[in-house]
Amino acid sequence: MSVLITNIGELVTNDPALGEGPLGIVRDAAIVVGDRVEWVGPAKSAPAADERLDAAGAAALPGFVDSHSHLVFAGDRAAEFAARMSGEPYTGGGIRTTVAATRAATDDQLRANVARLVGEGLRQGTTTIEIKSGYGLSTADEARSLRIAAEFSDEVTYLGAHVKPADGPEDYVSLVNGEMLTACAPYARWVDVFCERGAFDVEESRSVLKAGIAAGLRPRIHANQLTMGGGVRLAVELDCASADHCTHLSDADVDALANSDTVATLLPGAEFSTRAPYPDARRLLDAGATVALATDCNPGSSYTSSMPFCVAVAVREMGMSPGEAVWAATAGGARALRRPDLGRLSVGAAADLQLLDAPSHLHLAYRPAVPLTRLVVRRGAFHWPWGTHRSSPTVSSHLEQPHKGVLS
Repeated sequence: MSVLITNIGELVTNDPALGEGPLGIVRDAAIVVGDRVEWVGPAKSAPAADERLDAAGAAALPGFVDSHSHLVFAGDRAAEFAARMSGEPYTGGGIRTTVAATRAATDDQLRANVARLVGEGLRQGTTTIEIKSGYGLSTADEARSLRIAAEFSDEVTYLGAHVKPADGPEDYVSLVNGEMLTACAPYARWVDVFCERGAFDVEESRSVLKAGIAAGLRPRIHANQLTMGGGVRLAVELDCASADHCTHLSDADVDALANSDTVATLLPGAEFSTRAPYPDARRLLDAGATVALATDCNPGSSYTSSMPFCVAVAVREMGMSPGEAVWAATAGGARALRRPDLGRLSVGAAADLQLLDAPSHLHLAYRPAVPLTRLVVRRGAFHWPWGTHRSSPTVSSHLEQPHKGVLS
């Protein structure tokens, strides 16, 4: 079935060939979607479709692509957050607290938590989300985490190398590269490692990523979050799809990213929640690097599932324009996952989009913390995140009722 969404005041396509500027903005627009985008252009030229929806002048943009999250966990670390806000520094040691709670949880408890967080993201316009393991840190618990993650996303990442567990073997890296990798690879698309002081050094990280690559996984990396280490240059060396965090960068790091296909994925929720310095997005953009934004949703250092929040913080604190932040949260995330079918609204792309209760994408940063997403289309399925609303668009017959499914 095809649906014509018409009377869109501002359509962000992320395809400059279709409209104005880098966002490819089309005014007074329409779009036809089935499972994929079938047509895009001025509303006055729109073809017929099986169903018709009047956007009533709302802005439309691609669904957010959240390319970095840690959703398979149990418990929370609210007390740790409160202590940190009182002046205690974040060192990463709290991960082990979540490991204990995650290991003790049942499959159903973990599954329910992932469903809750994925649902939160969907209600705020996230149509694709990457989900990592990393709170199991044993062969059985890492495989279980990935199996559950794969029920909710095609973008699943093996992060056995999150930290070294207190009860792990002396040579934990050998376990990560051997028995654990064998058990986990069937459920994952990606391999990741936390390359940082107190976690895994550059040589250990290189070993983990190369083992994952040999097993058929694609590499990405946590790099340069707490210190100016060698993670970013390792990412470029191994053609990682993404180097994530990038908070502390040398000029050589910036140049390496700008001259590679590795995306710098910035995670402003982590800096917000740890009172760390924000990454300098302006420096990366001016150098020509590709920048993505993601939530880093996790219970310790960034307990948010909100991509609009990340957009607003990136504009306020990281030197990005509203348009650059929206591009980074959509097309940038797609590049960080090497998914050319996502993050854009042009013919052949996935039918993933959102309508805002606003006339422009600018309102995502202009009106922080306001739930502006009023309709989400994911892979052609329609979701009314907040139920019916007087200013929401209407569509005929069976599409009228809110859809309460989650992103699966």
